[in-house]
Amino acid sequence: MNIEAPARRTAIVKRSLTIAGHRTSVSLEEAFWRRLKALATARRRSLGALIAEIDAARDGANLSSAIRVYVLENASQ
Repeated sequence: MNIEAPARRTAIVKRSLTIAGHRTSVSLEEAFWRRLKALATARRRSLGALIAEIDAARDGANLSSAIRVYVLENASQ
């Protein structure tokens, strides 16, 4: 039996923001942006504040990758 999953669009959305006083842009799939916003709301933080926390805690990883890992690690919350 050969079952193929339907093709899904994984549009990358690029957003600009200020972290620690400098402008940067972050590119993530829309699903990650939605979940990140939900996590920020649940923690009563702005999206920018949550991203700044993720940025401060990353160990040299690309910011977009660090955000994806954060979202995955907090998927059940």
